[in-house]
Amino acid sequence: MTTPRAVPVTLAEIARLAGVGRAAVSNWRRRHPTFPQRIAGTDVNPQFSMTDIENWLRENKKLKKSVEREWLWPRFEMLGGRDETGDTVARTGRLLAGQEDEEGGQLPLEAAELIDRAVELGRREGEAETFAFLLRRWLDVHVRQIATTPEPLAALMADLALGAASSAGSGSDSVTIMDPACGTGHLLVAGAEAVKASGGGEPTLLGGDRDPVLAALADARLKLTEREGGRALTDVRAGDSLRDDPFADDPADIVLCNPPFSERDWGYEELATDTRWSHGLPPRTEPELAWVQHCLARLRPGGAAVLLLPPAVAARKAGRRIRGSLLRTGHLRAVVALPPGCAAPHSVSLHLWLLRTPAPGEERQAGGRLLIADAASRFPRDSARESTPAPDWAAIGAFVREAVEQADSPQLPAYVAQVPVIELLDDEVDLTPGRHITPSPADTAPRLAASWGEFASLAASMDKSARLLAALNLVAATADTPTATTVAELARAGALTLRGGQQPPEESIRTSPSSEGDIPFLTVPDLLGTGEPGAWLAPDGDAAREAVIVQPGDIVVVGVARKFSAWVHEGPPTALGPQLHAVRVQPEQLDAWFLAGSLRAPANARQAGTHTTSSSRVDVRRLQVRQVPLGEQRRYGEVFRELDSFERVLRRAADLGADLVRGLGDELAAGRLASGA
Repeated sequence: MTTPRAVPVTLAEIARLAGVGRAAVSNWRRRHPTFPQRIAGTDVNPQFSMTDIENWLRENKKLKKSVEREWLWPRFEMLGGRDETGDTVARTGRLLAGQEDEEGGQLPLEAAELIDRAVELGRREGEAETFAFLLRRWLDVHVRQIATTPEPLAALMADLALGAASSAGSGSDSVTIMDPACGTGHLLVAGAEAVKASGGGEPTLLGGDRDPVLAALADARLKLTEREGGRALTDVRAGDSLRDDPFADDPADIVLCNPPFSERDWGYEELATDTRWSHGLPPRTEPELAWVQHCLARLRPGGAAVLLLPPAVAARKAGRRIRGSLLRTGHLRAVVALPPGCAAPHSVSLHLWLLRTPAPGEERQAGGRLLIADAASRFPRDSARESTPAPDWAAIGAFVREAVEQADSPQLPAYVAQVPVIELLDDEVDLTPGRHITPSPADTAPRLAASWGEFASLAASMDKSARLLAALNLVAATADTPTATTVAELARAGALTLRGGQQPPEESIRTSPSSEGDIPFLTVPDLLGTGEPGAWLAPDGDAAREAVIVQPGDIVVVGVARKFSAWVHEGPPTALGPQLHAVRVQPEQLDAWFLAGSLRAPANARQAGTHTTSSSRVDVRRLQVRQVPLGEQRRYGEVFRELDSFERVLRRAADLGADLVRGLGDELAAGRLASGA
């Protein structure tokens, strides 16, 4: 008989399983001689048998039923890689939805027993909740490999498509929604919810994906939605929708799609004579335009499609002929530029394309207008913010919905325009919204006025700080200058704690926040770039539990000479990456502002540097600070704080001043200077 494999868990995983902090687990390990011995790992990062840990927690009355489902996931991870684990989660979902698992006999005994345990837990704690937990954990682990559509964006896309399709007047109570690249089903779920919210009939959900694991997960997810009263008929199939469409004979009222980007091997050669290319054969370098035409081909008359596309699709020279045909036939109705950060890849302004086929008896909108909406300019990223906030989906959604709903209004909202198609049919056929929307003076004037008002406030702050700092009476050094100590000595004395940031596993890093609780992750490259965190960690993940997180009042020290600095952190809790250090002082012994100001002195970096190059590391433990009484520290700390404020105001004034010069220059170049000015 084969002995079951031991499932290894780390200290951070034990903390999550027990519903406590990692420090509590370390304390148990020190204080209790019966705490299980490690089975793998190192002294620094030990691993323990999950069975031994579960038994120990139960014996010591530390096992919490509220986190019972957490015990499932480590066992799922032990089953193998991405596909093995994903397939097992999908099978679990199908059984939770009351479906037959036709391949259940082919499973290894370990996987079959785990599925039975998960299903049993789901019957007690909720089928949908249990599957959603397993799916979320699987997606978190493979976040870098699998792109998902954020729920608010999926809801927006569904609303736009439903509004456009219903305006065609199909008169049917049943709506068929299709996603030919459905992934794990985010857009199909959003479509079903949109139909339900509109009071429509029972939707039919058709999903296809070339990845059989993703298709299986989407199928299980939608089957559970159907079981939980979602009133949807679902059909998800594995298959390459471009090369071998599993729904070639199934027209849809709505198509929602977030297709794969920049894939050269999409079937250019074998699909050269395909009947879907009514607007022309997509060039090999334009796979997204193949998806656009595929979605159009699957719409029944009066149907609508919304696709999420990279901005280059609107402007690349190779696609101008197809873009021109989409405009001339009236199939392309709107292009919306979203602010960066709305979906992966988060560094660019993705576009929404709204397409429609004419309803029976409806004339084609040839030679009409294209609705252009520039949400990217309407909601610009604020470079002055210390951290990049999550997209304001309420505001973005309201803006886009209003733009589409008022498309035929003579008075369109700001940053929205109806552009005559004839003006777009030039040599480029560039549909980038920013090229076709110039804010009117009525829109520009308030923004300029607000900027000038902020600049005046900054100038007043600079003047106040300058007066205070200029009035300081600096004296020459004397023989009784206090001696200096080092960070290392202060740490040994218990006056402060020093922790070095670390690099979490790649799969745990998110390139945009998916919820309010996500923790910003700051790295040295971020400081060399925008100065803002460029990634986030899930608050309930292992990476967040093991990360070095600074709280307001802690000191952050940069450990590289090129960007050496130290400051008192005043923002939200933030995880630190390699070569960033967190210092927490004992307030009865050290003043944080005094310490930060002393540490950041350029002379400190020079004497504590390990080499002479700008990329060299700074040994933070060797940084020096004068030994003075706490009262004297606080006096200096107030001045350091004022100096820090002065520096921040100077930086913001410089950025704002550059924006004002550009904005005012554009207005003057356009001849908008009032007469007599």
